[in-house]
Amino acid sequence: MAVNLLDFDLDALTAWCEAQGEKRFRAVQLFRWVHQKGAADFEAMSDLAKSLRSSLAGQAEVRALPVLSEQQSADGTVKWLFGVGAGNAVETVFIPEEDRGTLCVSSQAGCAVGCRFCSTGHQGFSRNLTTAEIVAQLWHAEHRLRARRALPPGERAVDNVVMMGMGEPLQNYTALVPALRVFLDDHGYGLSRRRVTVSTSGVVPMIDRLREDCPVALAVSLHAPDDALRESLVPLNRKYPLAELLAACQRYLERAPRDFITFEYCMLDGVNDSVEHAHALVRLAGGRGPRGEAWPRVPCKFNLIPFNPFPASGLSRSPRDRVQAFASVLQAAGIVTTVRKTRGDDIDAACGQLAGEVQDRTQAFERLARRRVLPIARDPAEATAVAEPALEGRA
Repeated sequence: MAVNLLDFDLDALTAWCEAQGEKRFRAVQLFRWVHQKGAADFEAMSDLAKSLRSSLAGQAEVRALPVLSEQQSADGTVKWLFGVGAGNAVETVFIPEEDRGTLCVSSQAGCAVGCRFCSTGHQGFSRNLTTAEIVAQLWHAEHRLRARRALPPGERAVDNVVMMGMGEPLQNYTALVPALRVFLDDHGYGLSRRRVTVSTSGVVPMIDRLREDCPVALAVSLHAPDDALRESLVPLNRKYPLAELLAACQRYLERAPRDFITFEYCMLDGVNDSVEHAHALVRLAGGRGPRGEAWPRVPCKFNLIPFNPFPASGLSRSPRDRVQAFASVLQAAGIVTTVRKTRGDDIDAACGQLAGEVQDRTQAFERLARRRVLPIARDPAEATAVAEPALEGRA
């Protein structure tokens, strides 16, 4: 089968070209044609030697993902559904703003983390995407949007890439890192490390590896100020509790392109949105745990996310006034806090709504039914009372 050139970062493409008897500069030319110009036809690559173009035609291809659907929201947000085979499909979302265009990219067909407030996790998990399948989302979006907008050469449609689509990126690490390198490469998309963000539920060992291999901006799905509440919302917390996660974030900042970590916090009515929870987050940001114990202090900003309801969650969106009161507590403590605008919710493209089509191999619904879910603590004092038994089940 022909190799898919979207699977290669520049080093890998160079090694492949050298194995075909070609020099590095040919790999650079080819890489530019594919990523900067969006070319898939080797005959159109006019500065490549004719012999190389003939050789490529027999051994390689630029294999894009089939587009199953494209929807555009009233606010300009665009959502694509891409087929990835065997009945699976993933979603990719482009969010236009006045000063930038952000692409939300998927890393897995489904997700095995199973966060309670995320519709992707409720669909279960099928498989990791390949590097080519991750890169193909940007390849398609960038060049389709450029053509649609008639942008001049060199002007980007996509300025920011956020790995916040379907899946937990750090559980697909070997495919993720080469994709990030393609996004960053000046011969590829040339994005700044500050403009590429990996969002994680908190896979601590992989945060440390990313720090060494390809440090980009980091966002952490926090959603609670203590372990007991976070375990009920983000099951991964049983394996990597908050103190360990914060220590990993502190280490990450030693090499990160930004001097802060973004903490994502989904606002859930009556669950994690009280003023008491906000004060607990202030203590956490100041390096104090629920009982006042010393925890790693992580320079951070908070991004408060309106919950986008779906039937299986059993959860509701926090009222606007409560979100504002919550934000005010954080801001009064000197913590940069933003409230994310909901974009694309009329086409189910908003945060937490991406579901695609997943042939679940993990029996997600059965697992959710069997799981011993801890009671959701309504305030930090209540959380402390159940914290110890909660950690007994830690993997």
